[in-house]
Amino acid sequence: MPAHALTIGFDADDTLWHNETIFERVHERYRALLSHYHDAATVDRTLFATEMRNLELYGYGVKGFTLSSIETAIALTDGKISADEIQQLIALGQEMLAHPVDLLDGVAETLSVLGGQHRLLVITKGDLRDQERKLARSGLAAHFRHVEILSEKDEGTYAALFRRHVIDPARFLMVGNSLKSDILPVLALGGAGAHVPYHLTWAAERVEAPPRDQARFFQLKTVRELPATLTQWSATF
Repeated sequence: MPAHALTIGFDADDTLWHNETIFERVHERYRALLSHYHDAATVDRTLFATEMRNLELYGYGVKGFTLSSIETAIALTDGKISADEIQQLIALGQEMLAHPVDLLDGVAETLSVLGGQHRLLVITKGDLRDQERKLARSGLAAHFRHVEILSEKDEGTYAALFRRHVIDPARFLMVGNSLKSDILPVLALGGAGAHVPYHLTWAAERVEAPPRDQARFFQLKTVRELPATLTQWSATF
């Protein structure tokens, strides 16, 4: 690894491959299933509240979402939902877990360029088995020195990760679509962040953007801009 090498962390869902679009399609089918019980706004609001209440129990990912969707359906129908309808919800979850991994534009090419110059890590949260499966099917695993699948991504977990991998935060940049999980905690610890927005953002991940004048914060339109951003950032050392 070159002496000037940096450590770059990559979020997975909606940064390396599409994810939220899968959830959105399932939400549409979920609303349709419950449409003869409640309007779409009530279904969305109640499901989100259930997901937030269950995060501590289930964590992030499809399995937790599926359990919360079943719980919500039972509540919204006063227990009248049929076994067949519950089976449909289970089938939706299984479809999500089996969905093909669809890479975002430019990801494979960008990782190929950066892999020989810097230490690359996957730093993602979610269900362990599902994230391992997606990474294996993505064809990207060989680009990464380490893979971290976390139950949460906050200052504490990033700080522990930096200690575990002997990472200097001043030479670390996190790339991701979520300001809340990928960027703000890293900036707070003295690292840098490259925000690459996805066109859909789960409500639980929405926060206001950090000040645009932060020297360690980079707003990108696409991951293809990352090599030039790294050149710009490394020139400040």
